[in-house]
Amino acid sequence: MTTATVSRWDRFRESFFWYSFKRDKVAVISFVVLMLMVLSAVFAPLLAPADPYDLAQIDILNSELPPVGLDGSDPAFPLGTDAQGRDLLSTILYGTRVSLMIGFGAVVLQAVLGILFGLLAGYLGGKIDAVLMRIADVQLSFSTLMVAIIVGAVFKASFGNLMFGEIAIYMLIFIIGVAEWPQIARTVRASVLAEKKKEYVDAAKVMGFGTPRIMFRHILPNTLSPIFVIATVQIANAIISEAALSFLGLGMPETQPSLGSLIKSGFDYIQSGSWWITLIPGLVLVVLVLVINLLGDWLRDVMNPRLYKG
Repeated sequence: MTTATVSRWDRFRESFFWYSFKRDKVAVISFVVLMLMVLSAVFAPLLAPADPYDLAQIDILNSELPPVGLDGSDPAFPLGTDAQGRDLLSTILYGTRVSLMIGFGAVVLQAVLGILFGLLAGYLGGKIDAVLMRIADVQLSFSTLMVAIIVGAVFKASFGNLMFGEIAIYMLIFIIGVAEWPQIARTVRASVLAEKKKEYVDAAKVMGFGTPRIMFRHILPNTLSPIFVIATVQIANAIISEAALSFLGLGMPETQPSLGSLIKSGFDYIQSGSWWITLIPGLVLVVLVLVINLLGDWLRDVMNPRLYKG
Protein backbone atom coordinates (compact mmCIF):
# COMPACT_ATOMS: atom_id res chain seq x y z
CA MET A 1 0.00 0.00 0.00
CA THR A 2 1.08 3.55 -0.64
CA THR A 3 1.92 5.97 2.17
CA ALA A 4 -1.32 7.87 1.58
CA THR A 5 -3.36 4.67 1.76
CA VAL A 6 -1.65 3.60 4.98
CA SER A 7 -2.24 7.06 6.44
CA ARG A 8 -5.95 6.95 5.62
CA TRP A 9 -6.22 3.46 7.11
CA ASP A 10 -4.47 4.61 10.30
CA ARG A 11 -6.83 7.56 10.61
CA PHE A 12 -9.81 5.26 10.13
CA ARG A 13 -8.56 2.84 12.79
CA GLU A 14 -8.12 5.72 15.23
CA SER A 15 -11.54 7.18 14.45
CA PHE A 16 -14.50 7.02 16.79
CA PHE A 17 -16.38 4.91 14.25
CA TRP A 18 -13.75 2.15 14.26
CA TYR A 19 -13.28 2.40 18.03
CA SER A 20 -16.99 1.95 18.71
CA PHE A 21 -17.26 -0.88 16.19
CA LYS A 22 -14.50 -3.07 17.62
CA ARG A 23 -15.86 -2.56 21.17
CA ASP A 24 -19.34 -3.76 20.19
CA LYS A 25 -19.21 -7.56 20.00
CA VAL A 26 -22.74 -7.83 18.62
CA ALA A 27 -21.89 -5.49 15.75
CA VAL A 28 -18.65 -7.34 14.99
CA ILE A 29 -20.34 -10.76 14.97
CA SER A 30 -23.24 -9.43 12.88
CA PHE A 31 -20.85 -7.89 10.37
CA VAL A 32 -18.83 -11.11 10.06
CA VAL A 33 -21.96 -13.21 9.56
CA LEU A 34 -23.34 -10.74 7.01
CA MET A 35 -20.07 -10.68 5.06
CA LEU A 36 -19.95 -14.48 5.00
CA MET A 37 -23.51 -14.62 3.65
CA VAL A 38 -22.89 -11.87 1.08
CA LEU A 39 -19.66 -13.45 -0.16
CA SER A 40 -21.29 -16.89 -0.30
CA ALA A 41 -24.11 -15.43 -2.38
CA VAL A 42 -21.80 -13.48 -4.69
CA PHE A 43 -19.62 -16.52 -5.33
CA ALA A 44 -22.53 -18.96 -5.46
CA PRO A 45 -21.54 -20.28 -8.93
CA LEU A 46 -18.14 -21.27 -7.49
CA LEU A 47 -19.31 -22.57 -4.11
CA ALA A 48 -22.58 -24.31 -4.99
CA PRO A 49 -22.32 -28.07 -5.60
CA ALA A 50 -24.85 -27.78 -8.46
CA ASP A 51 -26.54 -25.19 -10.63
CA PRO A 52 -30.28 -25.06 -9.76
CA TYR A 53 -30.95 -23.37 -13.11
CA ASP A 54 -29.39 -26.24 -15.11
CA LEU A 55 -32.12 -28.80 -15.82
CA ALA A 56 -29.48 -31.35 -16.82
CA GLN A 57 -28.25 -31.45 -13.21
CA ILE A 58 -31.70 -32.01 -11.72
CA ASP A 59 -33.07 -35.53 -11.21
CA ILE A 60 -36.65 -35.82 -10.01
CA LEU A 61 -35.76 -39.19 -8.46
CA ASN A 62 -33.65 -37.28 -5.94
CA SER A 63 -36.57 -35.17 -4.75
CA GLU A 64 -37.24 -34.69 -1.03
CA LEU A 65 -34.01 -36.28 0.18
CA PRO A 66 -33.37 -35.34 3.84
CA PRO A 67 -30.23 -33.56 5.10
CA VAL A 68 -27.13 -35.56 5.97
CA GLY A 69 -27.55 -37.35 9.29
CA LEU A 70 -31.16 -38.40 8.72
CA ASP A 71 -32.37 -41.72 7.36
CA GLY A 72 -32.42 -41.83 3.55
CA SER A 73 -29.97 -38.95 3.12
CA ASP A 74 -27.36 -38.74 0.39
CA PRO A 75 -23.87 -37.29 1.10
CA ALA A 76 -24.02 -35.57 -2.29
CA PHE A 77 -26.79 -33.34 -0.89
CA PRO A 78 -25.63 -32.04 2.52
CA LEU A 79 -28.86 -30.10 3.22
CA GLY A 80 -31.12 -32.45 1.27
CA THR A 81 -33.14 -31.69 -1.83
CA ASP A 82 -36.42 -29.96 -2.59
CA ALA A 83 -39.54 -31.31 -4.29
CA GLN A 84 -37.99 -30.80 -7.73
CA GLY A 85 -34.82 -32.72 -6.89
CA ARG A 86 -32.60 -29.62 -6.65
CA ASP A 87 -29.74 -29.53 -4.16
CA LEU A 88 -31.01 -27.38 -1.29
CA LEU A 89 -27.58 -25.95 -0.43
CA SER A 90 -27.15 -24.73 -4.00
CA THR A 91 -30.65 -23.24 -4.17
CA ILE A 92 -30.09 -21.43 -0.86
CA LEU A 93 -26.81 -19.90 -2.10
CA TYR A 94 -28.42 -18.77 -5.36
CA GLY A 95 -31.61 -17.74 -3.55
CA THR A 96 -29.70 -15.60 -1.05
CA ARG A 97 -28.02 -13.83 -3.95
CA VAL A 98 -31.40 -13.06 -5.53
CA SER A 99 -32.84 -11.82 -2.21
CA LEU A 100 -29.81 -9.59 -1.61
CA MET A 101 -30.00 -8.21 -5.16
CA ILE A 102 -33.65 -7.30 -4.64
CA GLY A 103 -32.95 -5.85 -1.17
CA PHE A 104 -30.04 -3.65 -2.25
CA GLY A 105 -31.69 -2.69 -5.56
CA ALA A 106 -34.93 -1.67 -3.89
CA VAL A 107 -33.10 0.45 -1.30
CA VAL A 108 -31.08 2.20 -4.02
CA LEU A 109 -34.35 3.09 -5.77
CA GLN A 110 -35.87 4.21 -2.46
CA ALA A 111 -32.83 6.37 -1.76
CA VAL A 112 -32.89 8.02 -5.19
CA LEU A 113 -36.60 8.86 -4.97
CA GLY A 114 -36.55 9.71 -1.28
CA ILE A 115 -33.49 11.97 -1.46
CA LEU A 116 -34.76 13.78 -4.56
CA PHE A 117 -38.28 14.39 -3.24
CA GLY A 118 -37.02 15.14 0.28
CA LEU A 119 -34.56 17.75 -0.98
CA LEU A 120 -37.16 19.39 -3.18
CA ALA A 121 -39.81 19.44 -0.46
CA GLY A 122 -37.48 20.68 2.29
CA TYR A 123 -35.52 23.29 0.35
CA LEU A 124 -38.15 24.71 -2.00
CA GLY A 125 -41.10 24.41 0.38
CA GLY A 126 -44.46 25.93 -0.56
CA LYS A 127 -46.77 24.03 -2.90
CA ILE A 128 -44.06 21.55 -3.91
CA ASP A 129 -43.56 20.60 -0.28
CA ALA A 130 -47.31 20.32 0.31
CA VAL A 131 -47.95 18.13 -2.74
CA LEU A 132 -44.99 15.77 -2.21
CA MET A 133 -45.67 15.31 1.51
CA ARG A 134 -49.37 14.72 0.97
CA ILE A 135 -48.50 12.02 -1.56
CA ALA A 136 -46.12 10.53 1.01
CA ASP A 137 -48.78 10.71 3.73
CA VAL A 138 -51.34 8.94 1.55
CA GLN A 139 -48.86 6.21 0.71
CA LEU A 140 -47.78 5.81 4.34
CA SER A 141 -51.43 5.38 5.36
CA PHE A 142 -51.27 1.99 3.65
CA SER A 143 -48.91 -0.75 4.77
CA THR A 144 -45.91 -1.37 2.55
CA LEU A 145 -46.96 -4.95 1.95
CA MET A 146 -50.46 -3.87 0.91
CA VAL A 147 -49.07 -1.43 -1.66
CA ALA A 148 -46.63 -4.08 -2.92
CA ILE A 149 -49.39 -6.70 -3.21
CA ILE A 150 -51.67 -4.37 -5.17
CA VAL A 151 -48.94 -3.20 -7.56
CA GLY A 152 -47.54 -6.74 -7.90
CA ALA A 153 -50.95 -8.21 -8.69
CA VAL A 154 -51.56 -5.54 -11.35
CA PHE A 155 -48.16 -6.15 -12.98
CA LYS A 156 -48.61 -9.91 -12.91
CA ALA A 157 -52.09 -9.66 -14.45
CA SER A 158 -50.79 -7.25 -17.10
CA PHE A 159 -47.70 -9.17 -18.17
CA GLY A 160 -48.84 -12.74 -17.52
CA ASN A 161 -47.05 -15.39 -15.47
CA LEU A 162 -44.42 -16.22 -18.11
CA MET A 163 -43.42 -12.64 -18.86
CA PHE A 164 -43.55 -11.66 -15.19
CA GLY A 165 -41.24 -14.56 -14.32
CA GLU A 166 -38.60 -13.29 -16.75
CA ILE A 167 -38.59 -9.77 -15.28
CA ALA A 168 -39.57 -10.67 -11.71
CA ILE A 169 -36.35 -9.35 -10.14
CA TYR A 170 -36.69 -5.94 -11.77
CA MET A 171 -40.41 -5.75 -11.00
CA LEU A 172 -39.84 -6.56 -7.32
CA ILE A 173 -37.10 -3.95 -7.08
CA PHE A 174 -39.46 -1.40 -8.61
CA ILE A 175 -42.48 -2.42 -6.51
CA ILE A 176 -40.66 -2.47 -3.16
CA GLY A 177 -38.63 0.65 -3.99
CA VAL A 178 -41.70 2.69 -4.91
CA ALA A 179 -43.61 1.44 -1.85
CA GLU A 180 -40.93 2.57 0.64
CA TRP A 181 -39.56 5.91 -0.64
CA PRO A 182 -41.67 8.11 1.73
CA GLN A 183 -39.64 6.88 4.74
CA ILE A 184 -36.43 8.34 3.35
CA ALA A 185 -38.12 11.41 1.87
CA ARG A 186 -39.58 12.50 5.20
CA THR A 187 -36.23 12.02 6.96
CA VAL A 188 -34.34 13.99 4.30
CA ARG A 189 -36.95 16.76 4.36
CA ALA A 190 -36.63 17.14 8.14
CA SER A 191 -32.83 17.35 7.87
CA VAL A 192 -33.00 19.85 5.02
CA LEU A 193 -35.40 22.11 6.95
CA ALA A 194 -32.79 22.32 9.70
CA GLU A 195 -29.77 22.69 7.41
CA LYS A 196 -31.12 25.38 5.07
CA LYS A 197 -31.29 27.87 7.96
CA LYS A 198 -27.57 27.63 8.65
CA GLU A 199 -24.98 30.19 7.68
CA TYR A 200 -23.15 28.11 5.07
CA VAL A 201 -26.34 27.96 3.00
CA ASP A 202 -26.74 31.73 3.21
CA ALA A 203 -23.09 32.12 2.19
CA ALA A 204 -23.64 29.85 -0.82
CA LYS A 205 -26.62 32.00 -1.89
CA VAL A 206 -24.61 35.18 -1.53
CA MET A 207 -21.85 33.69 -3.70
CA GLY A 208 -24.42 33.15 -6.43
CA PHE A 209 -24.60 29.36 -6.41
CA GLY A 210 -27.67 27.89 -8.09
CA THR A 211 -30.37 25.92 -6.27
CA PRO A 212 -29.27 22.47 -7.57
CA ARG A 213 -25.69 23.08 -6.46
CA ILE A 214 -26.74 24.25 -3.02
CA MET A 215 -29.05 21.26 -2.55
CA PHE A 216 -26.77 18.51 -3.83
CA ARG A 217 -23.27 19.88 -3.13
CA HIS A 218 -23.81 21.61 0.20
CA ILE A 219 -26.97 20.44 1.97
CA LEU A 220 -27.13 16.78 0.90
CA PRO A 221 -23.74 15.73 2.38
CA ASN A 222 -24.89 17.01 5.78
CA THR A 223 -28.04 14.85 5.70
CA LEU A 224 -26.40 11.51 4.87
CA SER A 225 -26.04 10.12 8.42
CA PRO A 226 -29.75 9.36 8.98
CA ILE A 227 -30.01 8.11 5.39
CA PHE A 228 -27.34 5.48 6.03
CA VAL A 229 -29.16 4.28 9.13
CA ILE A 230 -32.55 4.08 7.41
CA ALA A 231 -31.07 2.42 4.32
CA THR A 232 -29.51 -0.34 6.43
CA VAL A 233 -32.82 -1.18 8.07
CA GLN A 234 -34.70 -0.84 4.78
CA ILE A 235 -32.51 -3.53 3.20
CA ALA A 236 -33.85 -5.99 5.77
CA ASN A 237 -37.41 -4.73 5.20
CA ALA A 238 -37.04 -5.13 1.44
CA ILE A 239 -35.80 -8.72 1.82
CA ILE A 240 -38.77 -9.50 4.08
CA SER A 241 -41.16 -7.89 1.59
CA GLU A 242 -39.69 -9.99 -1.24
CA ALA A 243 -40.09 -13.15 0.85
CA ALA A 244 -43.70 -12.26 1.70
CA LEU A 245 -44.59 -11.48 -1.93
CA SER A 246 -42.92 -14.68 -3.14
CA PHE A 247 -44.77 -16.68 -0.50
CA LEU A 248 -48.06 -15.17 -1.73
CA GLY A 249 -47.21 -16.05 -5.34
CA LEU A 250 -46.54 -12.45 -6.40
CA GLY A 251 -42.75 -12.58 -6.25
CA MET A 252 -40.02 -14.80 -7.63
CA PRO A 253 -41.22 -17.96 -9.40
CA GLU A 254 -40.14 -21.34 -8.04
CA THR A 255 -37.92 -21.86 -11.08
CA GLN A 256 -35.84 -18.84 -10.00
CA PRO A 257 -35.07 -19.52 -6.35
CA SER A 258 -35.08 -16.78 -3.76
CA LEU A 259 -35.38 -17.33 -0.03
CA GLY A 260 -39.06 -16.45 -0.21
CA SER A 261 -39.85 -18.75 -3.13
CA LEU A 262 -37.90 -21.59 -1.47
CA ILE A 263 -40.00 -21.24 1.68
CA LYS A 264 -43.16 -21.25 -0.40
CA SER A 265 -42.12 -24.27 -2.48
CA GLY A 266 -41.62 -26.41 0.60
CA PHE A 267 -44.65 -25.23 2.57
CA ASP A 268 -46.94 -27.84 0.99
CA TYR A 269 -44.57 -30.63 1.99
CA ILE A 270 -44.22 -29.90 5.70
CA GLN A 271 -46.99 -32.29 6.72
CA SER A 272 -45.53 -35.04 4.54
CA GLY A 273 -42.32 -34.90 6.59
CA SER A 274 -40.10 -32.83 4.26
CA TRP A 275 -39.73 -30.02 6.78
CA TRP A 276 -36.20 -29.08 5.70
CA ILE A 277 -37.37 -27.59 2.38
CA THR A 278 -39.05 -24.73 4.28
CA LEU A 279 -37.24 -24.70 7.62
CA ILE A 280 -33.64 -24.35 6.42
CA PRO A 281 -34.28 -21.44 3.96
CA GLY A 282 -36.47 -19.89 6.67
CA LEU A 283 -33.61 -19.99 9.18
CA VAL A 284 -31.25 -18.44 6.62
CA LEU A 285 -33.77 -15.64 6.03
CA VAL A 286 -34.14 -15.03 9.77
CA VAL A 287 -30.37 -14.87 10.31
CA LEU A 288 -29.86 -12.56 7.32
CA VAL A 289 -32.56 -10.11 8.43
CA LEU A 290 -31.43 -10.29 12.06
CA VAL A 291 -27.76 -9.38 11.41
CA ILE A 292 -28.76 -6.52 9.11
CA ASN A 293 -31.11 -5.11 11.75
CA LEU A 294 -28.47 -5.47 14.47
CA LEU A 295 -25.97 -3.56 12.33
CA GLY A 296 -28.62 -0.93 11.65
CA ASP A 297 -29.27 -0.52 15.38
CA TRP A 298 -25.55 -0.14 16.08
CA LEU A 299 -25.15 2.37 13.26
CA ARG A 300 -28.08 4.40 14.57
CA ASP A 301 -26.59 4.54 18.06
CA VAL A 302 -23.11 5.48 16.83
CA MET A 303 -24.34 8.26 14.57
CA ASN A 304 -26.52 9.73 17.31
CA PRO A 305 -24.32 10.86 20.24
CA ARG A 306 -27.40 11.24 22.43
CA LEU A 307 -28.12 7.52 22.14
CA TYR A 308 -24.61 6.05 22.06
CA LYS A 309 -23.48 4.61 25.40
CA GLY A 310 -20.22 2.93 24.26
